Amino acid sequence: MTDGMSRRGLLLGAASVAAVSGCAGGGSDGVGADGKVTVELWHGQADTARKALEKLVAEFNRTHPSIHVDAGGGGVLSDAMLQKVTAALAAGSYPDIAYIFGSDLASVARSPRVVDLTDAMRDGPTPWTSYWKPVRDAVTVNGQVRAAPAVLDSLAVVYNRKLFRRAGVPFPKAGWTWDEFTAAARQLTDSGRGVFGTGWPGVGDEDTVWRLWPMIWDLGGDVVAADGKHIGFAKQGVRALETVAQLARDKSVYVDMKSGSEQMYQVFLSGRMAMVPTGPWELPDIMTAKIDYDVVPLPSYSGRPVTISGPDTWTVFDNGSARSRAAQEFVRWMMQPAQDVRWDISAGSLPLSTATADRSQWRRHSAETTGLHVFTDALRTARVRPIHAAYPQISQALGEAAVSVLLGRDSPKNAVDRCADKADAALLIPR
Repeated sequence: MTDGMSRRGLLLGAASVAAVSGCAGGGSDGVGADGKVTVELWHGQADTARKALEKLVAEFNRTHPSIHVDAGGGGVLSDAMLQKVTAALAAGSYPDIAYIFGSDLASVARSPRVVDLTDAMRDGPTPWTSYWKPVRDAVTVNGQVRAAPAVLDSLAVVYNRKLFRRAGVPFPKAGWTWDEFTAAARQLTDSGRGVFGTGWPGVGDEDTVWRLWPMIWDLGGDVVAADGKHIGFAKQGVRALETVAQLARDKSVYVDMKSGSEQMYQVFLSGRMAMVPTGPWELPDIMTAKIDYDVVPLPSYSGRPVTISGPDTWTVFDNGSARSRAAQEFVRWMMQPAQDVRWDISAGSLPLSTATADRSQWRRHSAETTGLHVFTDALRTARVRPIHAAYPQISQALGEAAVSVLLGRDSPKNAVDRCADKADAALLIPR
């Protein structure tokens, strides 16, 4: 993954969809006088991920003399890419490829300028069935593949072994429960030393929300009910937020009120947080901080393995047949195991396919990175958020509910009732 949890921020609402849906056509076909096709890539990456991507783009350009990928980046970070792309589509001047969060794909895919990649992906050099199910689900809208997978992650719990030993609390094991998690957080909290049992993002954005979905799914709920007109977690959301409320009552949770969760992670990296639900992107910083850590799967209510995966995408836009074909060739090249493994290792992501996971480079990297295999193994049972145009509004409503409970301002039942009122109204809006 790129740049830690910053990529989970900013979910923009349905107002952007109207602009996307009625956009004008793109620019020229992109074929130069020398016959070379130029592809414009807006990637929004920064720091290590940007350097890794630029290196791969340079290699692609060397090995594909008839195509030149311009990796200018788009001028914004990935958090703001939806807004940038929406404005570009409305103006009729948009890139050939853009990095789009998986949770935003349904909104963007309503544009007629988004290229249908069904044939390109399913008939690509890497068998479609070798990609993890969360990858396939995250780019499929109404049975069509509307984007190429870019990065992949999953959630697990990273814990500080030193703090567990000091508090005399046994290390967590796979199959543990949320009751065991809250009890451990309570035991591990030491206000005198400024130590918290765990942390939770408290902004109310997607970073706050997506940690709740595994809890809701485990309880038998879903994001949208089968009738498509109501949320599917009216009861299960209450139970999940009761767990959050227990952490708040125990004062065992550090609530990070700044977007990006950087403060929460800094508390963990400074040795003052015992457990943090996070993804593989955070492991490089944890190792740099020399934390004595390990990784365990998320707790559950049922004892069954459950987690969430949040794949993000390379979405291709139609700027003419030559540029579209060239853009598809680039994203398919990026997905091949030889390139994917290098991108994953550099960007802190997980392998997109079992073929990548079987490569010697990945196996060596996994063996050298404590706990990384836990995140990869979790992909076998991971789920993704639905590709639904109303998802941003549902997420916003649940985020507000979660924050009100984290801050002790409301009961889980009242918070979910208000969430249902807002989210159900969004589901009734014609799409």
